[in-house]
Amino acid sequence: MTTISILGCGWYGLPLAKALVSDGYKVKGSTTSGSKVEQLAGAGIEPFILDLSADRSTFPDDFFDTDVLVIAIPPKTRSGEGEEYLSKMEKVVASVNKHQVSKVILISSTGVYADMNKVVDEDTPPVPDTASGKILLQAETLFQQQIEFKTAIIRFGGLVGPGRHPGRFFTGKQGITNGLAPVNLIHLNDCIGITKAIIHKNAYGHIFNAVAQHHPTRADFYTQAAEKGELALPGFILKLDNWKIVESKNVPRILAYEYQTDDWYRALDHKF
Repeated sequence: MTTISILGCGWYGLPLAKALVSDGYKVKGSTTSGSKVEQLAGAGIEPFILDLSADRSTFPDDFFDTDVLVIAIPPKTRSGEGEEYLSKMEKVVASVNKHQVSKVILISSTGVYADMNKVVDEDTPPVPDTASGKILLQAETLFQQQIEFKTAIIRFGGLVGPGRHPGRFFTGKQGITNGLAPVNLIHLNDCIGITKAIIHKNAYGHIFNAVAQHHPTRADFYTQAAEKGELALPGFILKLDNWKIVESKNVPRILAYEYQTDDWYRALDHKF
């Protein structure tokens, strides 16, 4: 039986773990909170307390006794933890090499692409212009440089799904700039589907932009999302400032995966 360890059982990691358990995999999941251990165990996930913080680092060896490691922890630059992220990833790389894990999936973000006023894809050299984008690109490079294991990098677009209804993103706000810029989003169901496709097809050593190929304007989409959610309408400045459209070339080409959510207006008719 294939064993998959998921480092970070949060908004994406926990549903992914549950989906993999349903598919018959043995799944190990990490959390930094003892209160979440029972929740993981109840879902059929073998729970581990794993903390990468410098002052309270814990690395249970059994967690890294796995066939595939999925790394799903964000840099948390807004809370001031960004500078620590790369050192955490260096610790993970050391453990992966120590335990001879051969396959890794690293969750990154389309934030590695700056708003360059053009269409970008997996062949576009990323030039991040935000702190989180720069840190994530450094982490990507760290994993790509490893020769003892192969890494698939998934760059998620803006995340929507349960608990992340897009109507709440700008509800009631006014004077929101860049209203004519296109959105680059992905639903949780596709986050999970693309990850599973990489595992099924053994598609390591590639970068995957995980973004639905429907890019309505921010003003149109978020206004409709607020209307559907019966929330206070946002007010956008209908001007196009800096923007990008992120294309997902490798997902259909390498994985033959079809997005479940490929029309955001139609998706708004269903509950997130």
